[in-house]
Amino acid sequence: MEITARYCSKEMEQYGECVASKPSSWQEDCHTFKVSVAQCTSSHPVIQRIRQECAEPFVAFEQCLKQNPSSAINCAEHVTKFLTCAESVKVAT
Repeated sequence: MEITARYCSKEMEQYGECVASKPSSWQEDCHTFKVSVAQCTSSHPVIQRIRQECAEPFVAFEQCLKQNPSSAINCAEHVTKFLTCAESVKVAT
């Protein structure tokens, strides 16, 4: 997350603002911003490794968000699992 914020802060900010301003329709209305974040981060090796090693908890988190479009707080457990996984990823330097 820190790496994404460091290299893609503009994209993340736009996506976050969109999600916050459209609580009931953010999945559709903010898709282009989500794609922008994904494109920005896709070339960074740490992010690629996290996506690979933590795909399962991230997919579970996204599924939870789809099931709870106006109550993202219900997905806190999924966020925690994903962040725990992401923090454990080691990248060879």
